[in-house]
Amino acid sequence: MAKYFYPVVFEPEEVGVSVYVPDIPGCFTQGDSLEDALDNVQEAIGLMLEGKAPEDYPQASKPNALAIEGQQFVMMVAFDKLAYDRKYNSKSVKKTLSIPAWLNNLAQERNVNFSNLLQRALLNELGLTR
Repeated sequence: MAKYFYPVVFEPEEVGVSVYVPDIPGCFTQGDSLEDALDNVQEAIGLMLEGKAPEDYPQASKPNALAIEGQQFVMMVAFDKLAYDRKYNSKSVKKTLSIPAWLNNLAQERNVNFSNLLQRALLNELGLTR
């Protein structure tokens, strides 16, 4: 899966840093430090894009096209959908599948955990690590 990059406006405050993503309406957060604000804005982007297909994500503006004031500055921030989903969308879903009866019987005799086996096989097939 790809990473999506958005220009993000950071504004140092007396205490902490305020942040907003101009390309994603309503996407703003803050943090006690720049690092904290960066972590929080990546999560905020995920929350705002939740339930949308990647092809429906807003187009990113060019960073130099954004108007900034005072101490504001712009940084490109990566949103990694796979990392976000792994962290926040790990709820199990039930899947129905079919296998031959003889294979099912043999697997049950050997106490195979079908859910665990399918998860490992999918991770392997998709080239992902656990």
